[in-house]
Amino acid sequence: MILQALNQYYDRLAADPKQNIAPFGFSRQKISFCIVVEPDGTLASFQPVVSEVVKGKPLPENLIAPGQAKPPGAGLNPCFLWDNVTYLLGVVPEGREAEWAEKRFEAFRDRHLAVEKEISDEAFSSVCRFLKRWQPSQVADHPELADMTKNFGAFRIRGREGYVHDRPAVQEWWRKQTANQSEGEIGRCLVTNETLPLARLHEPKIKGVRDAQSSGALLISFNLDAFESYGKTQSYNSPVSEKAAFQYATALNRLLDDMDRRAQIGDATTVFWTETPTPAEKIVSPFLGGYIPPAQEGEDNELLAALKAFLDCLRKGKRDELASQLGTPETKYFILGLSPNASRISVRFWLSGTLGELGTGLARHIRELDIVGLPDERPPTLRDLLRETAREAKDIPPLLEGGLTRAILMDTDYPQAFYQAILRRIGADRRITPNRAAAIKVVLIRNYGKEIPMSLDVNRPEAAYHLGRWFALLEKIQRDQPGSEKLNTTIKDRFYTCASATPAAVFPRLIQLSQHHLRKIENPGLRITREKQTQEIADRLNVFPRRLNLEDQGLFHLGYYHQNRDLYTKKEEPKE
Repeated sequence: MILQALNQYYDRLAADPKQNIAPFGFSRQKISFCIVVEPDGTLASFQPVVSEVVKGKPLPENLIAPGQAKPPGAGLNPCFLWDNVTYLLGVVPEGREAEWAEKRFEAFRDRHLAVEKEISDEAFSSVCRFLKRWQPSQVADHPELADMTKNFGAFRIRGREGYVHDRPAVQEWWRKQTANQSEGEIGRCLVTNETLPLARLHEPKIKGVRDAQSSGALLISFNLDAFESYGKTQSYNSPVSEKAAFQYATALNRLLDDMDRRAQIGDATTVFWTETPTPAEKIVSPFLGGYIPPAQEGEDNELLAALKAFLDCLRKGKRDELASQLGTPETKYFILGLSPNASRISVRFWLSGTLGELGTGLARHIRELDIVGLPDERPPTLRDLLRETAREAKDIPPLLEGGLTRAILMDTDYPQAFYQAILRRIGADRRITPNRAAAIKVVLIRNYGKEIPMSLDVNRPEAAYHLGRWFALLEKIQRDQPGSEKLNTTIKDRFYTCASATPAAVFPRLIQLSQHHLRKIENPGLRITREKQTQEIADRLNVFPRRLNLEDQGLFHLGYYHQNRDLYTKKEEPKE
């Protein structure tokens, strides 16, 4: 299903001339310089190739070139009409001998001279004449090469547009070579159901997954005999044609390179796309990943405006407007989460459905997430919620992002592991942030069937909720006494974790301690107010529970959070 969806996305890109997607047998390469050759084969000049300058740094141009990524290793592996400066000109890298570089130049030269007559193109013949004349020793006469040869180079003919590798005769010859040089077995492709040469290695490699190998990694590979069966070696165990492997890998690389469709969720590099072009492709990934661009003064930030309109539709349940924000409800969407795994890539999660289902799930999630203390313009994103489950981002449980993403988008129960992780973090650092309170709220609503309001509810029936309220009030009484700002620790630092799990062991002592704190409050009106508030909560409790289960612990934290927000909301000061 994943490979089929990616292949369909490749077909969509290939049908759009504006996308300029690499066809089968070709790849995108970073070209930072070109060798300009006269028609007779003499050198005209070396010229830098710059796509744009970012912060004073020139960026190479991404061009479609014959072949795949530069093969690794120390063996002789010349590319066709493009390569690094050692193969193109015989430049000696630091730490290498001149003989080593000369062999690589000769391999590049001989590969092209051997097919000159077969290609029969005047521009290609000009390159061949240049390669015959060029000597690696001439590099010393061109110091300008040092500033422009950090990536790959290609060839151009002076006075003519385009690169030599783009010539029709060259491209036609290369396509024939690609079709004829396959050494793979012939079999039925699992992706397209066609009988074609099968890929032994799936190329091009996947690039752009955070913490994976920078040179690229494989989504499908078999590197041990234990993974093989029925006499099938390497990727013949999962028969995918060379063409389908190229198309899915190329489409995935394009998605990973597109910041509009890419988001980082935990350790999973996540991409989002739809079966046809939709507005959702620009707003869903930033929403999931937590990237909401800041508004620039004097600039019309279209993405920011679209995200704000999208969030407004989600909060208010505007289904008709939501459809226009995302696209046709029947359109399918796809979400793929990838994580690094040595030299390979593992699929962390895979979700698909319709945009209508996506909008319904997101709208319910945003409404249930709403709680006092959250900023109106930016509710917590998926990444924000995951970040609350661990002390550092690297400690987020690796399987959590898939389950949480699935719950949000497909309108199902939240993972119990997510809820438990939030409770553990609160117990460890005794902090209840708005994001944590919101996370507890959505789990109690969705998983436990509770009706949880945005703010303080003094009439709730659950004892655990009122115990949390009582603890917040006891802490406030301690802070109301003179000199409390000099306290190194409060009752929250010492007793909160125990109180939220085993109230009977802690609350009698806290109540006794609060009487001491109340007597120190100098304002009689404030003291009376606190006594009344304490009595109002005490009247709702018959007995202190010996132990609170996970559901009640969440209610305790929410009661504490709601009461705290209410206590610290500015009100009219009580009169003496």
